[in-house]
Amino acid sequence: MSTTTLPAPAATPAPMNLFERYLTVWVFLCIVVGIALGQWLPGPFQALGRMEIARVNLPVGLLIWVMIIPMLLKVDFGALQQVKGHWRGIGVTLFINWAVKPFSMALLGWIFVRHVFAPYLPAEQLDSYIAGLILLAAAPCTAMVFVWSRLTNGDPLFTLSQVALNDTIMVFAFAPIVALLLGLSSITVPWDTLLTSVVLYIVIPVILAQVWRRLLLQRGPAAFDAALERIGPWSVSALLATLVLLFAFQGKAILDQPLVIAMLAIPILIQVLFNSSLAYWLNRRVGEAHNVACPSALIGASNFFELAVAAAISLFGFQSGAALATVVGVLIEVPVMLLVVRVVNASKGWYEQGAVR
Repeated sequence: MSTTTLPAPAATPAPMNLFERYLTVWVFLCIVVGIALGQWLPGPFQALGRMEIARVNLPVGLLIWVMIIPMLLKVDFGALQQVKGHWRGIGVTLFINWAVKPFSMALLGWIFVRHVFAPYLPAEQLDSYIAGLILLAAAPCTAMVFVWSRLTNGDPLFTLSQVALNDTIMVFAFAPIVALLLGLSSITVPWDTLLTSVVLYIVIPVILAQVWRRLLLQRGPAAFDAALERIGPWSVSALLATLVLLFAFQGKAILDQPLVIAMLAIPILIQVLFNSSLAYWLNRRVGEAHNVACPSALIGASNFFELAVAAAISLFGFQSGAALATVVGVLIEVPVMLLVVRVVNASKGWYEQGAVR
C-alpha cells in the first residue's frame, strides 16, 4: 500500500461542493422521482429487482462499487504510521465507533421502534427497521469525514490515520458486530449473506481502490488530484441512481406511512448528537488538541451510509424497512453534521480553556 499522504488542507477550510452542501435536497428529489417512477413504471423496476445472484442485486452492486471506490481512493493506509502521534484521540475514536455507537443505536432502535413508535409503524417491518439502524451505526464514515474535518480545521494527518484505521477494523469487525446486535435484537440474519456483503462492499473495493491509488500516485500528486476530481461525479451519480431505485421500490410503503421517515430519523438524530458530544468531551478530558477532537467527534457521529445501504439491500431486499432506515441516514446526514460542525467551531474557546494537559 502506498505511504504517500494526501496534500494537507489549507488553513482556511475548503468549501463544500454543490453536491455535498445540498445532499439533503438531492436525496429529497430522489424520493420524489423514485416514488413517481415506481408508481408509473412498476414493470421495469421489478425486472431490475429480480436481477440477482446469490441474493446480491447486480445493478445495485455495480452502483455501490462505482459509489464507494472513488471515495476509498482518498484513504491512505500508509497514514497508519501517524496513529502513535495522537494515540489518545485515536483511542477515543475507536471507543466511540466500536464500543459505543453500534450498541447505543441498537438501544435507541429498541426504545423508539419497538416501543415509542411501534403503534404507528407496520408491525411486519419493525425488525427490519432496527436492522437498518444497526447497519448504519456499525459502519464508520469513510468519505464525508474529510469534508467535516476541513470545515473545522481538523488535523489532516489525524483524519487520514483514523479513517485508515477504522476501515482496517471494519473489514474484520463489521460482520461480527452486526451479527451480534441483530442476534440480541432477535433478528435472524444468514452469516453467509453478511460475509458476502463484507467481501463485496468492503474488502474488494478497498483492494481495488488501493491498487488504483498506487498506480495514480506513480504519475505524481497532480495527476492523482486531477483523477480524484474527474471521477468525483461517478460517486454522486451512482448514489443518486441507487436512491431512485430504492424509493421506486419503497414508494407504496412511504405513501401509506408518510411519517415513517420522520420516526426513523429521530433515533438517528439522537445517536449523532450523543456520540459526537461524548467523543468531543472525552478528547477534552484526555487533553487532545481541538483540531484532533473535531475530526474524532465527527467520525464518531457520521456513517458510511453507502456500505449500510448496500448491506441492507443484500440482507433484507429493496423493499425492506432496513433499506429505508439506512436511506433516512443519508437524508439527514448533511444538516445534522453541519450542526455538529457549527457547535465544535463555536465552542473552541471553551474546549481549550478547560482541556486537561
